[in-house]
Amino acid sequence: MIRRLAAAGAALAVLALAACSPTDEEPSPTPTETSTAAPADPVEPRDSVVYDQELTWERCGELECATIQVPLDWSDPNGETIDLALNRAQATDPGSRQGSILINPGGPGGSGLDFTEYFTVTYGDAMAAAYDIVGFDPRGVGSSTPVECGDGSTLDAYYVTDFPSETQEDLDAWVERTATFAQGCADASGAIVENVDTVSAARDMDVIRALVGDEQLNYLGFSYGTQLGATYASLYPETVGRMVLDGAVDFLLPDIEQAEGQAAGFEQALTAFLEWCGDQGTCPLSSDIDRARGQIGTIARTALEDPYPTGNGGEVNGNLMVYGIVVTLYSEESWPYLEYALQEVLDSGTAAVFMELANFYLDRDSASGEYLTNSTVAFTAISCLDGDDEEWTLADQQEFAAAMEEASPTFGWWFASGGGCAGWPWTADEKVESLDYPDDASTIVVIGTTRDPATPYGWAESLTERLGNAVLVTYDGDGHTAYGRSNQCIIDSVDAYFVDGAVPDSGLVC
Repeated sequence: MIRRLAAAGAALAVLALAACSPTDEEPSPTPTETSTAAPADPVEPRDSVVYDQELTWERCGELECATIQVPLDWSDPNGETIDLALNRAQATDPGSRQGSILINPGGPGGSGLDFTEYFTVTYGDAMAAAYDIVGFDPRGVGSSTPVECGDGSTLDAYYVTDFPSETQEDLDAWVERTATFAQGCADASGAIVENVDTVSAARDMDVIRALVGDEQLNYLGFSYGTQLGATYASLYPETVGRMVLDGAVDFLLPDIEQAEGQAAGFEQALTAFLEWCGDQGTCPLSSDIDRARGQIGTIARTALEDPYPTGNGGEVNGNLMVYGIVVTLYSEESWPYLEYALQEVLDSGTAAVFMELANFYLDRDSASGEYLTNSTVAFTAISCLDGDDEEWTLADQQEFAAAMEEASPTFGWWFASGGGCAGWPWTADEKVESLDYPDDASTIVVIGTTRDPATPYGWAESLTERLGNAVLVTYDGDGHTAYGRSNQCIIDSVDAYFVDGAVPDSGLVC
């Protein structure tokens, strides 16, 4: 039931914040029924009729786009279907084309369609020449059949309102409000909200593999996309081709350990920012790191108790303040935005910049207050389906809060607020409980960044160990994920693996 940050903007958040603007997508059709009768005998997933459909690409700007059908519920592979939206950039050298690479930006809830446009200006020339790059909006996300949960005010009430969890009454109220919110999602979305789990998304990836004509799945996943890739490898090890998992999530760790790791990761990233800020000569904070950390902690706590005005009628409460801080910690390229926002608060007592940063994190339009994408609600639906449904007591909450405060003196209170998935009424029918990846399958490459705030480096180490037949490549640096935003060593290693099949030496440090 632990509340966890969306590592969403994941690979997208590493762009300069002002340069990124999410796009509105037309809503996908509601699920269509292809067969209402229950199958007489169980049908294996790969025997689904969706493997027999034709894939037709059409131009969409600089890319090509297509829509395919996948089962709404993979326990009934020939039953009702939903839309899955794809796009691709074709290989720049058709004569040396080796196939396709499927990519995923993370989240859960990140749009793969948006990510393809970003990725094709950052990846290496050798990979561009040899492969079609295929992006997709996973089930429940964006232009695929989406999860919807209401208008902007409904989402604000659930995601933006501060909700401390200090008493049993607080926890009971959280369970009730989450159950009510989930019912609103079901009313707005239909059965898709119950079927956006990671195993189902991984099975969708196998359909994509087959329809693009690849015998094996070549895959590059970032952040949550590493969970998606590792899940595919567990389900279909015999069709894993060349797979890179960058910014690894060890999703088999207990929830509380994942939360502790992420809280500590953002605290570490904050320290790196404070060291950088102190070297700029313009930093509005104390030159003493501990005092500067205390100043940021005080700003966040103040927002919780007495929200900061924006100067244009809005207010930045505790949730919005922390969203505004942490979104800048995904990449050192965004640190100047945090310095600028802190300068405003300390100089004028207003937080207009923090409001804009929080809106960026939430994919929320500053003028209308409406959410530009459904990434936030998709994150909740996917995470809660994948999570456990154990009962959560006040004693559990207090123990958790203490662990969060220890892991992150600045943000621990925020990580421990709310009640996570308690009250979410559904859980996935199928989950991966272990990674038994065989030695005779293709070797997987895992990449970890030493000071990654959202997916701590230790997760890359432990996921590599769990997979067994995998090698670990380390980027020694700051920020979330590595390929496309770190250095040439990482690019060369990944490109050589995909293009030439050259598996990096395990233990390579870039």
